Amino acid sequence: KTLGRWERTKLLSQLCLDLLVEMQKKQFNPALFDVTIDVLVNLFVTERSYDLVMQVLLMRCHSPLKIRCMAFRADSLALRKFYYIIKLAEPACLQKLEVVHNIHLQMEHLEVLLNNVPFPQLTSLTLPARTFNTQRFTEEDEDVLSRIGEKLSNMTHLTQLSLAFSILSGKIRKLLSPLKTPLKVLDVANCSLNHADMIYLANSLHSEHLEVLDLSGHNMADLYPPIFLKFLGRASRTLKILVLEECNLSDTHVNMMTLGLMPCQKLEEFKFLGNPLSSRALKCLFSVFTDLPVLKYIEFPVPKDCYPPDITYPLDETSLSNFDQEKYEEIRQELNMILLHANREGIIASTPLHGCYDPDIQETGNELGTFLVKSFKEAIDNFLTTLHNIN
Repeated sequence: KTLGRWERTKLLSQLCLDLLVEMQKKQFNPALFDVTIDVLVNLFVTERSYDLVMQVLLMRCHSPLKIRCMAFRADSLALRKFYYIIKLAEPACLQKLEVVHNIHLQMEHLEVLLNNVPFPQLTSLTLPARTFNTQRFTEEDEDVLSRIGEKLSNMTHLTQLSLAFSILSGKIRKLLSPLKTPLKVLDVANCSLNHADMIYLANSLHSEHLEVLDLSGHNMADLYPPIFLKFLGRASRTLKILVLEECNLSDTHVNMMTLGLMPCQKLEEFKFLGNPLSSRALKCLFSVFTDLPVLKYIEFPVPKDCYPPDITYPLDETSLSNFDQEKYEEIRQELNMILLHANREGIIASTPLHGCYDPDIQETGNELGTFLVKSFKEAIDNFLTTLHNIN
């Protein structure tokens, strides 16, 4: 069985610790302690592995095996512990930082982190959901956002930024315009972007360098049709992966999608799950896909005509699987025949209803669930305490 990133982190940390203990126990030649073997590693730290990894990083100077962290992923970890261990991970050499799911890193916490920990070599940054929330912005928050933008501009190697599920309505310019290096990867899925945000993105320097773009959760076709086409047009020379899930794309938008996709001749992956498209619309789009020369992978929605007539979008968890499986299979075969007849049978087309397999979540799912239950209990306790104080 192949070890995942979390298990590799744990195994390597234990190996480094055991080696150091063994060398001290058996009284090896002291010169051996001067031996340095750099081990380049992508660390994945959660509450369960925190103590072990922290111990190894603290004792790194005494061990022949020196863990050199190239990428760092943190999940299900208290902010205090995250701040501490990221400093031990030699952030000056870090190239990729992922702060995900159960780390409650809000905007003010991010400012503290960036003020105290430099990341001069960072190329990729992923922030957890609701790091930013413009719905509760004050004048002071506006200043904080500006300062964060300035700090990000100091990361001159930063080309990949994931802000999914933050609320950034009207503020994307303030955050991204200070960046000195054009982004190649931008994930703003479900960020509640408005018209001004889309105008900025379409006209920004970033649009001409993007290779991966995720705009899921935005009503692209109805709210921003000309801007959307301009955005894709400017990104078309470089764009390799495009994600437009739950964007309310329907049959009336097929022509617009065709116009937007055709210039994207370097597109390798296109994912558009959760859109209310009929089988007829999907067949039209699949005919377009055959003209994209390097397209390799498609994630398409279950056709709307496979669902009951009264279905509404976006689909909830209950409705998602409530479709005519037999009809879907017939349509899927027809779509594959379009690819086959165009000699593009190498394109993989699928409908992963519940998302793709995520090895990191698979490894730490139990811990993630426990952490969520604990957080929920704390929230209830705080609510009851507030009620008690009011009474």
